[in-house]
Amino acid sequence: MRILITNDDGIHAEGLEVLERIARTLSDDVWIVAPETDQSGLAHSLTLSEPLRLRKVREKTYALRGTPTDCVIMAIKSLMDKAPDLVLSGVNSGQNVADDVTYSGTVAGAMEGTLLGVRSIAISQAYNFVNGRIVPWDVVEALAPDLLKKLVEIDLPAGTLLNVNFPNCPVDEVKGVVVTDQGQMTHGLSIEERHDGRGFPYFWLKFGRRDFSPEANSDIKAISNGYISVTPLKLDLTNHAVQEQISKALED
Repeated sequence: MRILITNDDGIHAEGLEVLERIARTLSDDVWIVAPETDQSGLAHSLTLSEPLRLRKVREKTYALRGTPTDCVIMAIKSLMDKAPDLVLSGVNSGQNVADDVTYSGTVAGAMEGTLLGVRSIAISQAYNFVNGRIVPWDVVEALAPDLLKKLVEIDLPAGTLLNVNFPNCPVDEVKGVVVTDQGQMTHGLSIEERHDGRGFPYFWLKFGRRDFSPEANSDIKAISNGYISVTPLKLDLTNHAVQEQISKALED
């Protein structure tokens, strides 16, 4: 099995090293194409107005000055002599659940792999924040290999990717795996105004406290309760349930 790894935290991210070790439990044919710099929150964006600068780090490992989406396209369309059998995106420093999947570069890496016809899985590790991030990388590294071996055997329909999130708790406290729905959270972003040394204003996006919906089968509830969440996502964004309603409205 040939595996392609990417992420959105960048080529130097610890989560990328963790994912490489995980991937090598599945195969010895592992390729890495990751962004040169942190691309968190860029979602499924492409670099169209600037050149893509590629740097070879070592054999089968490259850094690209671009987005996770750019990385997957560069790998499959240019660098590799044949397409991979599996795209793994992550391991992201922080959960990617509920509405946040729409912002996530990690999920986007798996999304692009899916668009190109390759089985793709996004992997994220929830963390605690106490005077900085405390990420329990040992959780995902210990539990992901066996889970991935099962997930890669599933015959997924076209246009479907898997979003896997590991909870923020010790390995021995993880309660199991739950197949979940994409949940919902309140919007947690705000704008904070600051001023530079000359008094001119500039702005930062700021995260705030967020509440989540209590649906029994949501991804956010699963990891909050100590479970690994596996959420199948699909590329088709059509709201099929509303199509007939709109069609009838347009008949008048």
